[in-house]
Amino acid sequence: MSSMDGRGSLARSIVLLTSAVAAVAVLLTGLFAWRTIRANAEAQERDQLSRKAEVLAHTPALASWMLGRQQRIAGPEDIRLAIVHPSGETDGPAAAAVGAASREALLSGDRVSTTAHLGGDEVLLVGAPTRTGGGLVLAQPMSAVDEATDRMRGSLVLPLVLGLTGAALAGALLARRLARPLVSAARTAHRLSEGARGVTVPADGPAEVAELAGALNTLDTALTHSENRQRDFLLSVSHEIRTPLTTARGYAEALADEVITGEEVPDAGRILRTEIERLEHFVGDLLALARLEADDFRLDIAEVDLDALVTEAAGSWSPRCARHDVDFRIERPGRPLLITTDGFRVRQLLDGLAENALRVTPAGKPIVLALRADGPGALLEVRDGGPGLTGDDIEVAFVRGALTDRYRGVRPVGSGLGLAIAHRLTGRLGGTITAQQGAPEGGAWFAVRLPSYSGAPYTPLTSS
Repeated sequence: MSSMDGRGSLARSIVLLTSAVAAVAVLLTGLFAWRTIRANAEAQERDQLSRKAEVLAHTPALASWMLGRQQRIAGPEDIRLAIVHPSGETDGPAAAAVGAASREALLSGDRVSTTAHLGGDEVLLVGAPTRTGGGLVLAQPMSAVDEATDRMRGSLVLPLVLGLTGAALAGALLARRLARPLVSAARTAHRLSEGARGVTVPADGPAEVAELAGALNTLDTALTHSENRQRDFLLSVSHEIRTPLTTARGYAEALADEVITGEEVPDAGRILRTEIERLEHFVGDLLALARLEADDFRLDIAEVDLDALVTEAAGSWSPRCARHDVDFRIERPGRPLLITTDGFRVRQLLDGLAENALRVTPAGKPIVLALRADGPGALLEVRDGGPGLTGDDIEVAFVRGALTDRYRGVRPVGSGLGLAIAHRLTGRLGGTITAQQGAPEGGAWFAVRLPSYSGAPYTPLTSS
């Protein structure tokens, strides 16, 4: 893909990172081992020399025989011998390296392990007391330690190189394991952004990568559902607009062609006005829904007396209900009920629910607007005597257009946006709205709980 924007790939980064970490670890290990190998080599050579001295110290005849011939114990190692007699006299090729402190220690029955100089060269000096009261001393040049150190350091290089190579290979395998599902997820995300749907990402790799794949698969499902909903909504909007437009166009053409004349003109005008008002109402609902979805939706928060607000709403809705022979009732505390909210939006919410109730309530049945305190907030209810809602209706009550599509041709329906607007508006006010069955009046029952707050953050309500 060309969307890397010049940045290195994840696989390359992981390989470089693991290789760098391994290189640092190898370097530190090598430096530590390099410094300790010398001491280990010296300790090893000193230990071997001490064992030889112990053997010779317990075989004085062999030591005397070797000393008498001025021979070396192991020629290639250039080990030299000296004997300290009980009298303190020291004989042998290594006698010059035996100092007074070493001699006194041997005569006292103690072992000796130190360094000294012999013939201008530094040597390892090891001594063991003999059973006759003296001691036997062996001296070995430090060059033997140097040779052992070089051998041990040489054997260290291969494991360090193998460790670095293994770390690089492990990094490559890890990068492949991580990068492959991530690349697959990125490709799927690009396809989703280009409009492809029904694509899935295999949930392979570590748990975090599998979680990313699951999130993309969930996103694909959500996008498919959302786009289907939008498509259905656009079809519904088209249907809602087409009907009044078709009617208005027919009457307009009839008027233009003078098919309608005389006393028929006022009736045609009234029909045109009704259809235009229908269109205005529908467009107003669409605009209201769009504003509610906007991030800069404005709320004017102030202290509001809901008792007075409900009384004012009743003054507007009582005569409207009376014109349809619907019994409008109000239930209120009859005293101030103050909460901090946006009074204009609360009234807008009540008007929307009341209009929805009036549309479905038959003549002779009631509509009730109720208010009561609910802790520090308030509970508002709109109940009606209409056909009510089923359990299935309640599940989709606030989904835009759901009830309109379900009951079109069965009962009076509106634009299908009223309850969706009420749902979002309640969320903007920081409250909750629920639809219920079994209202005392026999129909639908909508309950709005409003908190007393001073500006809660808005969380979009996903159910609509």
